Amino acid sequence: MTIIGIDPGSEKTGYGVIRKLPRSKLECLTYGCITTPRTQTRAERLLFLEKELSSLLSRIKPDVGAVESLFFFKNLKTVMPVSEGRGIALLSLARRKIPVHEFSPLQVKMAIAGYGRAEKRQVQYMVKEILRLEVIPKPDDAADGLAIAIACSFSLRG
Repeated sequence: MTIIGIDPGSEKTGYGVIRKLPRSKLECLTYGCITTPRTQTRAERLLFLEKELSSLLSRIKPDVGAVESLFFFKNLKTVMPVSEGRGIALLSLARRKIPVHEFSPLQVKMAIAGYGRAEKRQVQYMVKEILRLEVIPKPDDAADGLAIAIACSFSLRG
């Protein structure tokens, strides 16, 4: 089973793609970020994100998608752009009839580190360990995408 985790952002959308193997082992297939050009209007940036995400989904053909939900937001200035990016992610997955699971940051931290208030560095270290990677994935948004995919894989065990 191939799972894509998506961490929507206002400028960068991180993604991580994993494969669930027998005996609950996980394999990292790819990860990265879609960065929208700052010179474009908001509408153009959303269109850019949709095209890039659609292209990625066409290439990897995931069985399941996992998207971070907006559970609580500290900065009201960025909540709308992040919500718009999240909408593009949900739309892109729905167009391909890919089942979507949503996880709050707290749920991701609990699944990965066993502690809902784990620091970003702790979660990134656990992503590296769980996927048996040599280094912590960079940038942070891509590591978050992988964490979301891992959390989804754990929730699909049964």
